[in-house]
Amino acid sequence: MEYIVINGQNPLKGSISISGAKNAAVAILPAAIASGGVCVIDNLPQIEDVCNLVAAMESMGAKCKFENPDTLVVDTSKITGHTLDDKLAKNTRASYYFMGALLGRFKYADVPLPGGCDLGSRPIDYHLKGFAALGATCIQEHGVVKLRAEKLRGANIYLDCPSVGATINIMIAAVFAEGTTTIENAAKEPHIVDTANFLNKIGAKIGGAGTGTIRIVGVPALGGGEYTVIPDPIETGTYMIAAAITGGDVTVENIIPKHMDSLTAKLREMGCTISEGGDWIRVQGASALRPCEVKTAYYPGFPTDLQPQMATLLCRAQGTSTITENIFEHRYRYIGELKRLGAQLKVEGRMAVTKGFCEFTGARVIASDLRAGAALVIAGLCAKGQTVIGGVSHLDRGYERFEEKFRSLGADITRIQRDS
Repeated sequence: MEYIVINGQNPLKGSISISGAKNAAVAILPAAIASGGVCVIDNLPQIEDVCNLVAAMESMGAKCKFENPDTLVVDTSKITGHTLDDKLAKNTRASYYFMGALLGRFKYADVPLPGGCDLGSRPIDYHLKGFAALGATCIQEHGVVKLRAEKLRGANIYLDCPSVGATINIMIAAVFAEGTTTIENAAKEPHIVDTANFLNKIGAKIGGAGTGTIRIVGVPALGGGEYTVIPDPIETGTYMIAAAITGGDVTVENIIPKHMDSLTAKLREMGCTISEGGDWIRVQGASALRPCEVKTAYYPGFPTDLQPQMATLLCRAQGTSTITENIFEHRYRYIGELKRLGAQLKVEGRMAVTKGFCEFTGARVIASDLRAGAALVIAGLCAKGQTVIGGVSHLDRGYERFEEKFRSLGADITRIQRDS
């Protein structure tokens, strides 16, 4: 088994370049299936979720070749299968985007229910209701979603909640629907805008992405093209929080500062010094962090994917802080492991409360999911002594060259193999 070992209490200093956005990349890759041509996708993060999706595309007949580690050339003109392998589907949550892509282009798809981190109830009901509104029949049996349609027709679709996955999946399928499709109460996250921009680049007609109303005018076919994935706001936030918790001085580069507004505001509220330019943000830690209140929300609110990292930072504040998780009910599973490092966190329903400054001390812990792993690393960076983190495969799903990047900022962090 692989473990990450951290000897803590080294303030992070320097600059770091952020990779392409995981959540955008894992939507754009399946969307490339819809193109039927050759797409060149730049700034792909070198992470397991990307590798798994590329393997899934190849299993269906796509030709994929990396020109360099972050540039993929994918030819989907010779797709021969409309069924995704069960094992490949369970490797990543984003495999469900193949539903929209295959249904849109071929009017036929068999996609197993997806895997990914267990964060609580994550049903795909909104996806299926959207597909049905476009004219598809949707059947779930033996763990497989079977979608069929003679043709797709534009429809007015209202989402009961602004589901990111449903917004993207319906948008991809609707590209091929006759007439106009309107998605109301659509999610507004940056990776939705990025996926829409990619589809528009290869011939789609999508307007309103990034607002609550998205309109798609159907087209008969898409072509190829080249597209660059946006930088990752969650990776950006992880390094910003790590700088703050270690009392460091870190500049994150190759980013879109606007995407970080909710986090930047909280770090300033806690006493950190933040400066920013066109594509960078500098975080300087405070000698004493002030407490604050954080509530996760759909974009532009505070992202749930930064909640575990932020909760870890709040443990170091001088006074009572609260964090409320409004998206996923199981997102607090990491707290038991964080307590092993010394966290004083009490969970009350969807709220976690920390009272006063806590001194993290090194211990052996296990990451339960991707962002939980990041939270444990952040705690280990400021902990006294040595922290050993298991379950590091979760981190490989979403962070590129994780230990290498932290080492470049002065962290004492390594990956090792042990028998147990």
